[in-house]
Amino acid sequence: MGLTGSHVIKQFITALALLLMATVMTSCVQDTLDVTSLKNKEIRISSKTRNKIAALGMKRDAPIMIRIFKEEGVLEVWKSKPNGRYEMVTDYKICAWSGMLGPKKKEGDRQAPEGFYDITPGLMNPYSNYYLSINMGYPNAFDRSLSRTGSELMIHGACSSRGCYSMTDLQMQEIYALAKEAFDGGQRSFQIQALPFRMTPENMARHAKSEHYEFWKMLKIGYDYFELTHRPPEVAVCENKYVFNQMGANGLNPRGACPAQLQTPPALASAYTAYQQEYEKKFAAAERKYDGYIWDEPTEAERKALVAKWRAQHKDNLAFAPTGSALEAGKLVRIKELQEQQQAEAEAKANRELAQKAAEETAKTTAQVAEVPVPEANPTALQEEQKQEPRNKLWDLFSFGKK
Repeated sequence: MGLTGSHVIKQFITALALLLMATVMTSCVQDTLDVTSLKNKEIRISSKTRNKIAALGMKRDAPIMIRIFKEEGVLEVWKSKPNGRYEMVTDYKICAWSGMLGPKKKEGDRQAPEGFYDITPGLMNPYSNYYLSINMGYPNAFDRSLSRTGSELMIHGACSSRGCYSMTDLQMQEIYALAKEAFDGGQRSFQIQALPFRMTPENMARHAKSEHYEFWKMLKIGYDYFELTHRPPEVAVCENKYVFNQMGANGLNPRGACPAQLQTPPALASAYTAYQQEYEKKFAAAERKYDGYIWDEPTEAERKALVAKWRAQHKDNLAFAPTGSALEAGKLVRIKELQEQQQAEAEAKANRELAQKAAEETAKTTAQVAEVPVPEANPTALQEEQKQEPRNKLWDLFSFGKK
């Protein structure tokens, strides 16, 4: 965004002052604050983004929507045109996210959420410990229907994550400003689509053996509707699952049965059928390509190791925000090779456990032997021995004389 070092220092001092003013500040903290409280804090939208908004014929305060792709490490901001269709105005490299691909299920699992979330002005926090933050509203109705737990899951600055999607402060400055303008323009809430990856036939086939695949197939319906219409899908929950763009979906019970009268609008249903037929062809081709292979997803530690390497190579660039590490650090492996590796690791683990158990048994036996008391001399036997002693001596003398 072209800010100089002095601007960065100024922002840091301003942020520090605001932090001292906050009454409650914890990790990823969220207070219910009106966005107008930002009037004394410097936020800005870059001239590049302003120009894109103008070129697309959008109002500055038109509604927005956000898409997040974990594996690619990208956050996109989309904005509404006068015809109601959304176009992407900017995207950012996500600086850090924790956990692995897949949904968040419980407090403390370090998973960044996946799903569809609605953001209201009350979820905006200008006093965050992490510069600026937007609470994602986790758990939503779907998450609660499955008794999932978690709190303070954010998009925030500071480039550090413990279950959140973390950006650089400069990136967060613009994301926050775009959301604020949309709220100022009358948008009551905006949608965040947090997805594991771009849900293309190629990516779906690559991840088809994941334990989360059925969950992702459900999210893909909402993803597809947006790809088709460029309008955020209407989201509801019943039978512990998301349903999208369904007529008659008002007032659904997230854990109750989906009513029979739910129906996709005919025009959308027709377009989706054609879309899905094309998708199935491409998916089948990708499935053949990955036959016999599985995607070995990197752990968070493996991603961080790669990020540390990249940062060392860009240590003079304070604005460097590495991303894409989930793709860079992961790899395709043959299922047979992976099974052989897993078997070898299981055998090695079993051998270590046997050796450990044997060592523990040996130590236990040694300790037991050491604790056995030495038997005391038998007093009666000692007395008998003493009585025999003189006779034995005489016998010895007699024997000597005879010799």
